[in-house]
Amino acid sequence: MGRRGDCCLSCLSGGLPMPSILPINLEDLLACRGVESQRVEFKAGWDPKTTGPQVLRTICAFANDLQNLNGGYVVLGVAEQNGRAVFPPPGLTDEAVEAAQKWIRGQCNRLDPPYQPILSPETVADRRLLVVWAPGSETRPHRAPAGQDGSLRYWVRLGTETVDAERRGTLLPALMEQAARVPWDDRRAMDATVEDLREAKVREFLHDVGGGLLTEPDARVVYRHMQLTAPVNGHAAPRNVGLLFFSHDPLRWFRGAKIEVVQFTADRAGDVQEERTFSGALADQVRDCLGYLENLSTVHLQKQQDRSQVRGWVSYPLPALRETLVNAVYHRSYAAHQPEPTKVYLYPGRIEVISYPGPVPGIEAHHLAPDAATPPVPARNRRIGEFLKELGLAEGRHTGLPKVFRAMAANGSPLPRFRFDQQRTFFQATLPAHPEYEALSALRDAAHLRVLGASEEALHRLEAAWAVNPSAGVLAAELIREYGKRGEVQQSEAVLNTFTAKGPQGVLPHLRNVLANVLMDAGKEEKARQLLRKNSSLLFDQDAIDAAILARRLRDPRAAHRHFQRAGDAIDADPRALLEFAQTKLQLSGEAGRARREASRRQLLREARTLLERVLQLSASPTRHAWAWRELARTLRWLGAPARDVENAYREAIVLLPEETRFAQELQKLQERGRR
Repeated sequence: MGRRGDCCLSCLSGGLPMPSILPINLEDLLACRGVESQRVEFKAGWDPKTTGPQVLRTICAFANDLQNLNGGYVVLGVAEQNGRAVFPPPGLTDEAVEAAQKWIRGQCNRLDPPYQPILSPETVADRRLLVVWAPGSETRPHRAPAGQDGSLRYWVRLGTETVDAERRGTLLPALMEQAARVPWDDRRAMDATVEDLREAKVREFLHDVGGGLLTEPDARVVYRHMQLTAPVNGHAAPRNVGLLFFSHDPLRWFRGAKIEVVQFTADRAGDVQEERTFSGALADQVRDCLGYLENLSTVHLQKQQDRSQVRGWVSYPLPALRETLVNAVYHRSYAAHQPEPTKVYLYPGRIEVISYPGPVPGIEAHHLAPDAATPPVPARNRRIGEFLKELGLAEGRHTGLPKVFRAMAANGSPLPRFRFDQQRTFFQATLPAHPEYEALSALRDAAHLRVLGASEEALHRLEAAWAVNPSAGVLAAELIREYGKRGEVQQSEAVLNTFTAKGPQGVLPHLRNVLANVLMDAGKEEKARQLLRKNSSLLFDQDAIDAAILARRLRDPRAAHRHFQRAGDAIDADPRALLEFAQTKLQLSGEAGRARREASRRQLLREARTLLERVLQLSASPTRHAWAWRELARTLRWLGAPARDVENAYREAIVLLPEETRFAQELQKLQERGRR
């Protein structure tokens, strides 16, 4: 059961799951995957006097659906800690499940107006649960009792809390305004029939998300439980969201339900290189368009000398590209008065994604800045987002833009730009290309000129490109190295200073490492040390490894050790880094021994041994493995291991690198000491 398997439920389930009427996979629900945590409430047990009134108020709040998220779920029989479900769940008795259902159904008839949620008994790890699904109501607003006096109040969800809207300032007017209209995607499509829904597409969706309704044989029952249809004068009619996701051709009803991609050869309208249109079911459009765009995104990988890692960037980071497109599809309108498709314009230096209309009232331009808090305004579409999240195509509410900013920054790209007009007729997201994307041609030209022996022309080509694009990290790194080779260290330093003022900050650690290397080669070791110290707080992953190796060259084992630690998981698959980290620990263990800190010495030796054993497990050159065996032999000797283990390690090193005479000499000395 389930599709993503990182929840411990799959280990807990005993036997086959009981039939479920939930459209969402139970594991995903309990792990809050595909559904925001504020839309799920857990209750460890059931007591009609205490738990009952709390559940009733939460059902009322979900039905009122203030933020148009399509309600939420209450799970009885699962404990909660820090907002997460606790496993294994305590569960409920069969009698408690039956009693809870009877109580909830009876009390929900007392809501004003009455409202009935969907109740689904479930089994997890042989424990009985009751899942209460309370989708957004078409007859909102509802009121529920506030206490034993029976007074009725309007309840809404505010984050993970159920609160009294009448006591929270503007919440009640906002609820009344929302109640006056049903979100467009949840409305009935009166010009379509249930037969326009494709059962195969619905069941494919349920299979993809692991929904329990997949075992229900009657398609109309499935549609009803998934809220894809609604009753109209004694018969069922499809809802708009059902046609968008599960009809063969949504364009029959919604002219804007397609994505147009236009690739330009220059920043002028009309100079079109290629046009593509993506139509069909909404999720299929998104997947197909993303596949097309991902194939266009150029990956640049710079091989690092003498190690398996590569330093890379892409012209457009795929997480940012994905979030931008999905947000456009999710938050736009598909009503009849919005016939324009979602548009994606591909220019040489940027991608623009345009959707219609602009953002809902309450979202202003300053809310679209990095680190800005987005106000909890109601979503335009409550059902579209729900289906996209369950399919893993969309993130949780208010997480899309922060993810775009993070992805662009991590890639070293300029920040994205978002804008809309005063009348809110459109919303435009712009992703600038990586600044080094256009700099690559300059690097290729310079390399070609060097092959021809025209080194001065190669330098002039780099300098000309740098003058146009001083924020390009690959150009900066190449110029720093080129000036360093010529002994023009001040020029190398000037390049870094210029980049510091104009380039993306995420690239600075790498460039400082490049300049530190140039300074060491020029004999300016103190300057190199100062630069590495300035860099220390910004180092992660490969940059931290590079700085650690530079610190070893500068005979500063403590700094090297700090940098290796900052590298984190990046070190685990790098044989060179692991070996040098182990050698650093051996050096520090010697200092600890001379200072009579025996506990520290042995701890460092044990850590070095673990690192060396990891090197020997990885694929590496015979030379690298030989030195790892040699260092392991020394480590074992200092740890007091049996002599035969130490000698065997030396023999492995000698076999792999027989021309290194030090290995045999050290083994001979060890054996001579053993004979005395």
